[in-house]
Amino acid sequence: MKCTGCGSVQPPHALHCQNDDALLRTEYLTKRLTPRDLPGIWKFYDWLPVRRPLEGVGAAPATYKSQGLAGVLGLCNLYISFSGYWPDRNARMTTCSFKDLEAPPTVERMIERDDQKILVVASAGNTARAFAEAASAVDLPLVLFVHSAGIQRLWITETPSESLCVVSVNGDYTEAIDLGARLSLQPGFVGEGGARNVARRDGMGVVMLDGALTMKTLPRHYFQAVGSGTGGIAAWEAALRLADDGRFGTTLPRLHLAQNRPCAPLYSYWSGTKPGACKFREMYDDVLYNRKPPYEIKGGVKDALESSNGTVYGITNEEAAEAQRLFEEAEEIDILPAAAVAVAALGKAVTAGAVDPKDAVLLNITGGGVSRLKEERDQNVLERDLVAEPADLVSDRDLLYKINEVLGRQEA
Repeated sequence: MKCTGCGSVQPPHALHCQNDDALLRTEYLTKRLTPRDLPGIWKFYDWLPVRRPLEGVGAAPATYKSQGLAGVLGLCNLYISFSGYWPDRNARMTTCSFKDLEAPPTVERMIERDDQKILVVASAGNTARAFAEAASAVDLPLVLFVHSAGIQRLWITETPSESLCVVSVNGDYTEAIDLGARLSLQPGFVGEGGARNVARRDGMGVVMLDGALTMKTLPRHYFQAVGSGTGGIAAWEAALRLADDGRFGTTLPRLHLAQNRPCAPLYSYWSGTKPGACKFREMYDDVLYNRKPPYEIKGGVKDALESSNGTVYGITNEEAAEAQRLFEEAEEIDILPAAAVAVAALGKAVTAGAVDPKDAVLLNITGGGVSRLKEERDQNVLERDLVAEPADLVSDRDLLYKINEVLGRQEA
């Protein structure tokens, strides 16, 4: 674990550098990408920060060369990384979101801590679903803080663990994060760390690793819709490792990150435009809204964009809706609204001439296949256990007592 700022080595489970505020980054002994004979994401075990795979969870994305969308856009080398449920493509993420890449290594690292603390996760919905699925598979105690608009997204295919507490927050995603962070300071609880968690970033980085293996090269362009931008950081860090390997090329992919206007802080920071008035409940997909993204921090979004000559797009609801229709007709699979924002950004880039028809392009479809999953698998809806206001302080005994009560735990 190395600090991207001062370069110091930090303890294995650290989230912060002791000297500055920069992100930490994993450095692996294995410098060449050598897939293991293991299922799902665990074939990239050498570049995941765990001592062993977590059994029973950890499906990988499916990367394939597009014919349908590529033909519509006039691209010769468009590859799609599909994170969702599409058995025909060997994609079996049962929460239908690429958050399935983050949760298993994070849960495994939590188990390896062996300190009996309860994991705390804040989410707009998709992350909560992935962590609930992974934690329920191994019966790991978990507290989820989900803003009220995201509660409708809470279902899993596993039988929900009895050691699971769902707290609905009457606010936005950032307020859910803040409330979760306050609980994490209490004895017996620990936060998963968000963008600072290397397990989350390296898990998401599997998209770039799998893409390079399939394409046999680093892509020239990489497209993804982002909220905090952590997925963009993850793609950049994975590309840095692949460039050091040398067998996939040494030129970093250009990052094309997309947000949903007007709730698009990263787009405003990067383009120097004034943020519009944000009503996050009116977004095409509110999972893409985070008021406090890791932009300026060392090793964060700005560094990733500058290092890769990247850019950020602001996509309207209308553009996203048209892109979703286009993709689903061309590729014959349903996708989540957030993924449509990335498709719209790709279309914009092609129209503007930023992508040459012959360029190798990797499009990250960060979620899809919900309709297909509903046909084949049962969904267990996660009911809210508690409702909290953003101003609630978990140090106040009332909320903390109720959480412990749901978990069947004596208050520390």
